[in-house]
Amino acid sequence: MLEFLTGLLDEKRVFADEPMKKHTTFRIGGNARFLVIAETKQELAALISYARQQDVKYFILGNGSNLLVADEGYDGIMIKLRGEFSETKLAGGSADKVIYAGAGAMLSGVAHFALQNGLAGMEFASGIPGTLGGAMVMNAGAYGGEMKQIVRRVEVLTPGGEILVVEAEDMELGYRSSRFKRTGEIVLSAEIHLPEGDKEEIAAKTEEYKRQRMEKQPLEYPSAGSTFKRPEGHFAGKLIMDAGLKGYRVGGAMVSEKHAGFVINAGKASAADVKKLMQDVSDKVYEEFQVRLEPEVIVL
Repeated sequence: MLEFLTGLLDEKRVFADEPMKKHTTFRIGGNARFLVIAETKQELAALISYARQQDVKYFILGNGSNLLVADEGYDGIMIKLRGEFSETKLAGGSADKVIYAGAGAMLSGVAHFALQNGLAGMEFASGIPGTLGGAMVMNAGAYGGEMKQIVRRVEVLTPGGEILVVEAEDMELGYRSSRFKRTGEIVLSAEIHLPEGDKEEIAAKTEEYKRQRMEKQPLEYPSAGSTFKRPEGHFAGKLIMDAGLKGYRVGGAMVSEKHAGFVINAGKASAADVKKLMQDVSDKVYEEFQVRLEPEVIVL
């Protein structure tokens, strides 16, 4: 496998036994058998084709901001998207302007690009620490905004190697869900439509969201953001707080005392610590309120 990977990508973009704690915001995870960096659609297609032919697991790794990798590591190929996948550019439209962004571009960077060009409607994404590709798979959102509201179409690579354009109405974007989770299609790029706005107003809204995040979220600790999905009719953080679980610990993992919706790595937490804590929290909340919390974090 190493020979194929270095032949396709050259050895500078192939890492064997790579510690995943270096690539997740939780700072947790064992080693991946291989971590590789793909810079073109052709390289990515070749990687996926090879992995499927060899029956090797693969995972598209964004910023690792919504990911918990097991302590045992990942016996497969982690693929990071760089090069052409990191590009962000502007195109004209009629009423709206259009941003074309690659799946490997940081979502916060795309939001900043929108601000620089006086485009409104992406302020909600300015503090989301993931990549555009991950944001599309999860239909990421904050402060009442979500990707569903601004993305018109995406380009994807199917597991069979075909490149397709998927229109917004066919993406099945729901609360932290999309068709891409079901189909295994890999998002390559997205077309974002935004109206022109007042640059000062956009900047002010962005700064206000930043202030709220700093005030309310435990950004000083490694975490994967909101740990649980919002149950219908409830807020996960409030249920956890009302169950008396603020500050609850398992090993180095802890329910944040600043925001109960966040599980943090309070000091050398293992993936097993986090998983046990998440299960304990889910069980306790169900026992108290008959509401079952579902993880928002992807567990590998």
